[in-house]
Amino acid sequence: MLSGIALLTVILLAVVFIVISASVLKLHPFLALLLATLMTGLVVGVPFFKILEAVNQGFGNLLGSIGLVVVLGSIIGTVLEKSGAAVQIANLVIAVVGKNRPNLAMGIIGAVVGIPVFCDSGFIILSGLAKAVADKGKKHFSGVALSLAGGLYTTHVLVPPTPGPLACAGNLGLADHLGEVILIGMVLSIPSTFVAIVFASKIWQIFYRTKNMDLNLTNDPPIAQNILIENGKLPPAFLSLLPIFLPIILIALASFSHLFSWSENLKSFILFIGSPLIALLLGLFSTFFLMPKWDKFFLNDMMGEGIKQAGTILILTGAGGSFGALLKLTPIAQMLNDWFMSSSLSGVFVLFVGYLTAALLKTAQGSSTSALVITSSMLAPLLETVGFQSPTDVSLLVMAIGGGAMTVSHANDSYFWVVSQFGNLQLKEAYKGLTLMSFFQGVIVLMTTILLFLFL
Repeated sequence: MLSGIALLTVILLAVVFIVISASVLKLHPFLALLLATLMTGLVVGVPFFKILEAVNQGFGNLLGSIGLVVVLGSIIGTVLEKSGAAVQIANLVIAVVGKNRPNLAMGIIGAVVGIPVFCDSGFIILSGLAKAVADKGKKHFSGVALSLAGGLYTTHVLVPPTPGPLACAGNLGLADHLGEVILIGMVLSIPSTFVAIVFASKIWQIFYRTKNMDLNLTNDPPIAQNILIENGKLPPAFLSLLPIFLPIILIALASFSHLFSWSENLKSFILFIGSPLIALLLGLFSTFFLMPKWDKFFLNDMMGEGIKQAGTILILTGAGGSFGALLKLTPIAQMLNDWFMSSSLSGVFVLFVGYLTAALLKTAQGSSTSALVITSSMLAPLLETVGFQSPTDVSLLVMAIGGGAMTVSHANDSYFWVVSQFGNLQLKEAYKGLTLMSFFQGVIVLMTTILLFLFL
């Protein structure tokens, strides 16, 4: 079996193959991951049947631990989008922040809505609202749109139950510590969202051409595309917030239940309802109150769409698990252990490696979710070797990977085109705006993650 520099070279080439096949050859990342796993095993010299066993077990074990959670989170996000609850949340934030602070309002709205709703869908839903808020606040729409885009993007890559960070946490063995991941993700979302707001309201003015300041969208997108919003009947604010915050509160409560002097029966009950599966299931049940009637549109079509959206995440997650399981069969863990034992900054180095790997994958193939899944599956077998054993340290690694997964958004990213088209940005303006802003956001996530790692 290969070892040393030869082994590192093979693994590096496998990563390069994943990047090139997905970005240049347009091969689906699932197939790229699967082929990379098989080829790595064959070239390294892993026995044939061991390769097959690693592929099957890695795929199945990972989906068995977080598969249902990903599906439930995807359904909740779809229902919030289609029911109009996301728009109701936006209205609530505007009422609190005020219409005279459109950049701040839309940045916060984006960060809240981005927790359960994919950033692409969230921007389409809220872009019409962003335009109205910009007009009332007498601000340029493009800048307000960038604030919204930055807020959505931040929690999309940092805070479960969004499928990307959720799958990343599951890959790294944090399925039972999601409360801590959510808490740290929310904390680190604050500086990243703040950077987006400052960039959109201050720095953006330097780059944006004055003659384009007053352009409006020729075809304003609908705030949402369902009959409830078309009739102006939005769900109540409390019921709109419930599917987001109920699972978060329950998971956080279970994660920190050891701090309270509860009876064993009560603690067991809290741990049960605070498990990610049950918490998200209760969150899903709470979406039932968002609909005026339980008909085929809600019980079948809407939830079916959420299940379909989860499919790609699930197969990518499973393939990432296969790749990680194969790496466990190689001597890479012992090699890195020998190297890290001689490095006093091994922890910071691991965070940087996670960030850089995700950034390369994101920049090359466009998908933040794929970057989160693939990077975490690669690093999972090495956690114990490099001394990342506490839930806090591993949660910070999730954040570093998330920061890389937003660095940077450009032409191969669907979100780039959604923001440019619905945000009234020409191509070169989108590069100056979203691409540059996502770079600053990713860097600030890495910097704040390292600071937390050094001082916690």
